[in-house]
Amino acid sequence: MYALGYDIGSSSIKAALVDIDQNIEVLSVRSPQQELSMIAHKPGWAEQDPDVWWEHLCKATKDLLTRTGIAPDQIKSIGISYQMHGLVIIDQNLKVLRPSIIWCDSRAVKIGEEAFRKIGSQECLSRHMNSPGNFTASKLAWIKAHEPELYSQIYKAMLPGDYIAMKLTGQPKTTISGLSEGIFWDFQDDQPSRSILEAYDISKAVIPEHCTSISIQGHTTTEAAQQTGLVENIPIGYRAGDQPNNALSLGVLRPGQVAATGGTSGVVYGVIEHKKYDPLSRVNNFAHVNYSEEHPYIGVLLCINGTGIAYNHIRQITGSSQSYQDLEMLASQVDIGSDGLSFLPFGNGAERMLGNQELGAQYHGLSFNQHGQGHYVRATLEGIAFSFVYGINIMKDMGLALDEIIAGNDNMFQSTVFAQMISDLTGSTIRLVDTTGAVGAARASAVAIGAFSNIESAMQGIEYVKYYTPNQDTKHQKLAYQKWLDILQHQLN
Repeated sequence: MYALGYDIGSSSIKAALVDIDQNIEVLSVRSPQQELSMIAHKPGWAEQDPDVWWEHLCKATKDLLTRTGIAPDQIKSIGISYQMHGLVIIDQNLKVLRPSIIWCDSRAVKIGEEAFRKIGSQECLSRHMNSPGNFTASKLAWIKAHEPELYSQIYKAMLPGDYIAMKLTGQPKTTISGLSEGIFWDFQDDQPSRSILEAYDISKAVIPEHCTSISIQGHTTTEAAQQTGLVENIPIGYRAGDQPNNALSLGVLRPGQVAATGGTSGVVYGVIEHKKYDPLSRVNNFAHVNYSEEHPYIGVLLCINGTGIAYNHIRQITGSSQSYQDLEMLASQVDIGSDGLSFLPFGNGAERMLGNQELGAQYHGLSFNQHGQGHYVRATLEGIAFSFVYGINIMKDMGLALDEIIAGNDNMFQSTVFAQMISDLTGSTIRLVDTTGAVGAARASAVAIGAFSNIESAMQGIEYVKYYTPNQDTKHQKLAYQKWLDILQHQLN
């Protein structure tokens, strides 16, 4: 028996097969090989055609089946991970009305800010755990204000993963976790939010029927089977946004556990079991994939925009022929603290954890006579690590212990300078795992069909490949961080 997982990203569609009996990955593929393009009619806009996602999902599925030789009738469940916060609108015939407004589109920021003031910060944060911000509900309100003719044709408004599930099953549905990421969920009443819908004058009828993330959510139709190369009647057993799903894929499921990623942007995602929010709204809170009334597990998501993109920038300006291993060697030859050179990595837009201020990337303490290439590299790695530590301390104030952080064995966490600094300053052991979001989605879907007794047993297939443990003597690390923190506070004030 096999489980099939999809990861619907803004750059590509990934598909993975997992052998359920052995709980091991068989193969993962992606389509296209080059990054998907985005539509940007104006600065700050970003759209994609949902039918292009479906086209590449079909291609990836057929490629996976061809390369593995596995018969389609051996696939017993399907799971879906997807790019968060996007908006897909469909008509009564289940046809897409316009390109999806995706996660990195910022056109609805002002609409979200106005709704936050209208509802009231206390009411909004206590009920929705977030401000409306630039999330899916605000994007739908933008459609209502600027494209009223299209808005009048809307049958259902969905997230990207909801659309893919609908293409597979013919049924428009969503999840509690998905509604919370779109800021459509009321955590006090445990139902779609009346206050958000009223603030935006949006009919509840456009919100699809909801279910839990791990559940039978429909079955593949004849049409979907023909287009993908699958067979009819395969159950869709799971769907979740990419960050909650990444946490699940790393085995982060229970209160106190924390996941981290260090790609283009950096994310720290921890699980709590109490409906606590940051009064300054510097982090986002969403229903985790295993949220229920009995166990209201909340995922606390901290995002740092300028992480991998900052490190890639330093690679480019120090010579693109140098590998990241070369940069690591340069950094390791410089002492902790980079001989007084400090770096603020906030050059990729406004940072939510800094109150949405846009500081820009900055080097401080530069000496032309003292600092060379290695200092720039080490200061960059340390500055990114310090930004993680700054955010982690916000999460600690919310009650997360953070004794252990689990991260994927890729991107920034392959740097010992970077990962060890975070471990030293937070006192956390960091464990690295080789897995992907599509594999995690496949495993989770198998839980819904009873192939695993619970989600924890499904995730026992993950393997830890490397550990970072905090050093006992961290005097120099703390001094470097305090200097960085003083510079940050000065810039913020």
